[in-house]
Amino acid sequence: MKRKTLLVLALVASITLTACAQPTVPENNQSVQEQGTEQDDKDTAQTGKKEEEKPAKSSSEMDKLVNNAGEAYEDYLKKGRSYEEADTAASAPGIINGISSLFGASKSCDSAAMATEAAVEESCEAACEDTYEEACVEEPGAFEEPVIWDTESYRKISESGFTSVSTQPFSTFGADTDTAVYSNLRRKILGHEYDWYGYGIDNDAIRIEEMVNYFKYDYKDPENGEKFGVTTTLNPCPWNEDTLLLKIGLKTEESTPEKGSNIVFLIDTSGSMYDFDKLPLVQEAFKVLTDGLDENDRVSIVTYAGSSEVVAEGVSGDKHSKIKDMIDRLEAGGSTNGSEGIITAYKIAENNFIEGGNNRVILATDGDLNVGTTSEAGLIELIEKERETGVMFSCLGFGTGNYQDDKMEALADHGNGNYAYIDCPDEAERVLKNELWSTIYTVAKDTKFQVEFNPETVEGYRLVGYENRKMAAEDFADDTKDGGEIGSNQCVTVLYEIVPAGSAMDMPKVQSKYQKNEKETSKDPSGELLTVNIRYKAPEASESVLREYPVTYDMLEETMDDDTSWACGVAQFGMLMRNSENKGTTTYDSVYNRLKGLSGVADNTAKLEFLYMVKKVGKDPSQYISDYQENVSCDNDVNTSNTDGYDDYYGIADEFTDGF
Repeated sequence: MKRKTLLVLALVASITLTACAQPTVPENNQSVQEQGTEQDDKDTAQTGKKEEEKPAKSSSEMDKLVNNAGEAYEDYLKKGRSYEEADTAASAPGIINGISSLFGASKSCDSAAMATEAAVEESCEAACEDTYEEACVEEPGAFEEPVIWDTESYRKISESGFTSVSTQPFSTFGADTDTAVYSNLRRKILGHEYDWYGYGIDNDAIRIEEMVNYFKYDYKDPENGEKFGVTTTLNPCPWNEDTLLLKIGLKTEESTPEKGSNIVFLIDTSGSMYDFDKLPLVQEAFKVLTDGLDENDRVSIVTYAGSSEVVAEGVSGDKHSKIKDMIDRLEAGGSTNGSEGIITAYKIAENNFIEGGNNRVILATDGDLNVGTTSEAGLIELIEKERETGVMFSCLGFGTGNYQDDKMEALADHGNGNYAYIDCPDEAERVLKNELWSTIYTVAKDTKFQVEFNPETVEGYRLVGYENRKMAAEDFADDTKDGGEIGSNQCVTVLYEIVPAGSAMDMPKVQSKYQKNEKETSKDPSGELLTVNIRYKAPEASESVLREYPVTYDMLEETMDDDTSWACGVAQFGMLMRNSENKGTTTYDSVYNRLKGLSGVADNTAKLEFLYMVKKVGKDPSQYISDYQENVSCDNDVNTSNTDGYDDYYGIADEFTDGF
């Protein structure tokens, strides 16, 4: 073994892997979200005034609110890292201090490094005794320059371009209610100074539809027993004067499972889950979820590291203290046999199956599987076999550095579930408390969209996002083809950029010998532009239901409503982050200045944080966008500009904790 690896193994062996307490904010320094919520409650109780009646904030006041929200999130990350350092150093001060000093030593300080290393070896011998004797070596030497370990992985995305209606009038895709990309992106942007992995964001980590769908919108409620209401808007596109922007908004009915829920918490307790933003945050998240359950629900807990273990089975959902106590006892250590954990979790879910109820496995992990079935294809095959039981499978992602987004997304998609990323306690509350039934209770499954464009009024179109949800046109009416699942009271937003007839934008034409070629036209469009077709199944049904919603040119409004403007702005930011060739005239300043003036933003912490992200990236995009990597000084293709001694040690330690 290499010397660095051996010393790290010795260090990890000497650390007690107890769950870190989540950093908390003192009462006199509450988060912006807490302050805003309390103030809203007071205003409503005392005055009964609606949000719209509040006086508008000035531009400078909005800037201050934006900064407060963003800095509160950054402060959480800073405290978390500081707590982690202090907690780890307290566990093994001699070895930590020795390794930290060695990372900071220059090659000209060989004698000092040798003396420090000798002390480390002595501590190593005392801590490891016989079990880890091989980890202690005889010949000292200064460490080489540290390496940052970043093994995060994302599924490849090829951005959609414009499609000619003359050759392809149908646009078909599955619904998507995942939101993982947005909170993961927030962690990457706002954690840039505190997270040593933040040296450029992969384009594949940016799925625009998930960013847009992270936010709630004021869409039409379902009527007359329908599963969902549909809202459509048509406006001039703000980044391209030659196109129109179509927004399709879907909102499902609000519902809870009448016969209760059978939920299996499947928790990764491997060594890679030790960090403050992994297992400790997992524990807090599941305790939040537990508070929303009652005597009609059943809770089981399965953990996995080198192998799986059933911690609890079929516990009544109202036994909150008992469930939380079992969650608090979990500790991280070992390799990661996720496939065995999945099989065990499904077995337990089947044992406690509730007919007509909500049966679901919820996986919490960083996705770093290294034992058993580990490939994406193998996991998909496993999950597709298990989903036939009628148990749905959702994923909650955690952590940094080794995060496997591609595996998490694949498991949720093929397990008829959804996928969220938990980056902080507030996000856990949003996903598992405020939007609990949206997250864990499906009201419309296998939901698919098919937009049919009228070739007489529309020349071309571009679907914004949803690249990995696209389907063949023939699959729309095929009920054996999987669509997307939508939860209770959940919103789905779809954006299209449309090239209307008569537009100055040139769309390629195809001449056909056998099909009638339409005459060239420069007239303005009128009449019906397109029809939005939506298919879905009730949770226990096998046949889909079709709904149709035509969109006509007379629906065009010159001014966007606030909902459309916000969704559009989030999509524009995503295009900027991807350095999209379709971003047109979009700039960071134009997005920030337009969105901060919209109603309701001042009282919405999530929206304020988003504006802080726009503002921060806009100051220096090269720090965040991968296309700017050639401007960053790197050695061995790794950027080390944001590291210090402790961070360098911890980046290496994370890589090897799976073995314990």
